[in-house]
Amino acid sequence: MCLLLLAGCGSSTKSDPAPTPQALVSLQKVERGSTPEWITAYGSAAPAISGSETISVPQPGQVSRLAVTPGSTVHAGQVLAVFTTDPSSLNTYQQAVTTLSTAQKQRGTTAQLLTQQLATRDQLVQADKAVADAQTAVVALQRSGAGQSTRTLTAPFSGVVTNVTVAQGDRTQAGAPLATLARTGSIIATIGLDPAKASRVRVGQQARVARLNGGPSIPGRVIRMDGVLNPKTHLIDVDLSLPAGAVLPNEALKGDIAVGAVTGWIVPHSAVVTANGPTSIFQLVAGKAHLVKVNLVLAGDQVDVVEGPLLPNKSLIVDGAYQVTDGEPVRWVAR
Repeated sequence: MCLLLLAGCGSSTKSDPAPTPQALVSLQKVERGSTPEWITAYGSAAPAISGSETISVPQPGQVSRLAVTPGSTVHAGQVLAVFTTDPSSLNTYQQAVTTLSTAQKQRGTTAQLLTQQLATRDQLVQADKAVADAQTAVVALQRSGAGQSTRTLTAPFSGVVTNVTVAQGDRTQAGAPLATLARTGSIIATIGLDPAKASRVRVGQQARVARLNGGPSIPGRVIRMDGVLNPKTHLIDVDLSLPAGAVLPNEALKGDIAVGAVTGWIVPHSAVVTANGPTSIFQLVAGKAHLVKVNLVLAGDQVDVVEGPLLPNKSLIVDGAYQVTDGEPVRWVAR
């Protein structure tokens, strides 16, 4: 009996070994702060309204040579196309020149007759008016290029050809658009904003733009906002500025606009656990994962803002937060 009692006493003094930590996590300091609140919308790159020019000729004719295609980068003075003026316009110019010559001769004859008292001063005034009218017509036709059988059209500034509406050999009417040129540095992002969010957007707000196929964010600002819905998309068009050469016309883009700032605990997005219960995070306390229930104030791609009873002097579990449970011993590395 004594042996049994002693054996029992000996076994009661042994303690269970501490569990070996299995999960490997990364740690980060927890800090309070503020981060922008972003509104996201989608659109594409396009020339600014004031940054593009449509090239046209005020006479009918034929595109005898086309030197550019959509997307071509051109410098100021570079040849865009060669245009042959329609013969009817040349005839109109020649008629105007003939009318001017006739008016000048008539005016000279009237002036000579006036010296012989065979014409009146009023007739001379009428002759002077006819000459002036004929000169005005000729100058106007010259400025429009009607007197040139062939015209070489050049780029008025450096930029990108965003549209070509004709092909080589096409015959065009007077004033028909031939090509559209966007000034270098005038490419903007136009995004379609949900009308419910439009009241929070103002010209001058910070923005960022990203290509849909990935890549770094491009900084910008809100430079214009429509006051009516786009009839095709039923969204409100918002223009965002872009650095010169950042994107190409017609690229599909995602735009974010900072409409305010949110204050709270700033934590990495991967540290916030939303599965299997209330939103929570884990902190490292005495070598173990300590669960803290939080309210998710703002969710972002990289950073979230939360509120809750976090311990300011305890590290935050980031990578591995989804693999641990409350009170579980963990292994860790600094982040």
